[in-house]
Amino acid sequence: MEVKKNDIFTVTITDTGNEGEGIGRVSVPGGKEPCAAGTAQTDTLSADTLSGTGADAAGGFTLFIKDAVIGDTVRAKVMKAKKNYAYAKLEKVIEPSPFRVTPLCPFSRQCGGCQLQALSYEKQLEFKEKKIRNNLIRIGGLSPERVEEIMEPIIGMDDPWHYRNKAQFPFGTDKDGNVVTGFYAGRTHTIIPNTDCALGVPENRLVLETILSHMKRFHISAYDEQTGEGLLRHVLIRKGFQSGQLMVCLIINGSRFPEEETLADALWQLPGMTSLSVNTNRERTNVILGRKLRVVRGTGFIEDAIGGVTFRISPLSFYQVNPVQTEKLYSQALAYAGLTGTETVWDLYCGIGTISLFLAKQAGKVYGVEIVPDAIRDARQNARLNGITNAEFFVGKAEEVLPEKYEKEGIHADVIVVDPPRKGCDERCLETMVKMQPERIVYVSCDSATLARDVKWLRENGYEIVKGRGCDMFGGTVHVETVVLMSRGKD
Repeated sequence: MEVKKNDIFTVTITDTGNEGEGIGRVSVPGGKEPCAAGTAQTDTLSADTLSGTGADAAGGFTLFIKDAVIGDTVRAKVMKAKKNYAYAKLEKVIEPSPFRVTPLCPFSRQCGGCQLQALSYEKQLEFKEKKIRNNLIRIGGLSPERVEEIMEPIIGMDDPWHYRNKAQFPFGTDKDGNVVTGFYAGRTHTIIPNTDCALGVPENRLVLETILSHMKRFHISAYDEQTGEGLLRHVLIRKGFQSGQLMVCLIINGSRFPEEETLADALWQLPGMTSLSVNTNRERTNVILGRKLRVVRGTGFIEDAIGGVTFRISPLSFYQVNPVQTEKLYSQALAYAGLTGTETVWDLYCGIGTISLFLAKQAGKVYGVEIVPDAIRDARQNARLNGITNAEFFVGKAEEVLPEKYEKEGIHADVIVVDPPRKGCDERCLETMVKMQPERIVYVSCDSATLARDVKWLRENGYEIVKGRGCDMFGGTVHVETVVLMSRGKD
């Protein structure tokens, strides 16, 4: 029998997909029987793994059901059917899983930003750890036994709520013509009105309600993506967890925001308010921030600290959104680096120098490389701010800067630390790293799939993975950070 759109199935969820969706398997007349729950074949599947022969290996007909939790028995309606699998909508939870919890946010299903909010936190950690391990096996080419040997327990959060120090809220207009702000519904640009995200700081609600009140009082319009008209596009809010300082940046489709000083007066009633700025973005694009920034009141930046290192953060600066877990992650990276105070360390994709300056406390010399000039300017300023003199920063691509410094100036590397974007390392960068022959490579990753791909390449070129560990930076979501240690010529 062919499975088609609008078919309804009752299914028990036996696994969780890469994007947090529940996975269940059903028998269909003329089809294969589903394999038993919990077998290695069903581990952390996605639709991609079921293409071609993947479905035959997994057995049965597979349903991917958003908002279903492992252990649930649910009724689901097929929304999009393929040959061997289908995407289905959760219609009803018939028997809830013992791992199902009530989401803290009433908009969690609509928003889609917190894919795992209905799953107990202990089970979330288990899912994330399993995801890392499976990627190292499936993509990285490691044996299950080797992964079991090298992996250390995931670093969880003491409190998986209100951990984000940064949020960007889009503004728009509802069907009644009222200005609203919140978050986009999953895979859409429809705003779900919500000023109190459960992952953000409590100050977000106070800031947003102050701005909404100001807009209503002075008849200020929100931006309309369809027409390109309207003024306020987004509001960016940042808080320093250590300093308590608060930053607000208005992203507008213009050069000035009406009654800026009046708004500043209102915002300055909030504790910690330090900086109000206006960013101009007139482009018809999904990019949030433009290049032109003007300070309305305050310093134009806030400060925060990680591991005793103070950082100056502007609206355009990259800074980890979960500073509590960042300190744990960087501490693990530092431990893997095995520094004694004499080593030369290269930090690639260094950003504003967060890892570089963290490492500098125990290294002989640290060199940071980053392609974004503004980030390097911030990194140098942060070094001066902390009185750190053994860190030096270069603008450029790692695969271009490293050969120049190594071949022309003879600067070697005892340890290389790399923290690339989600797409992983450029292969030329990996080639350069291997040419420099560091004793150790510490790889920090926000995507364990691209990490595993790069680990495989490095293993084929003289390095072996020694240790690895996950660190949960994003409770309620499917995302997880990973750090691994690789050593030259060692197994």
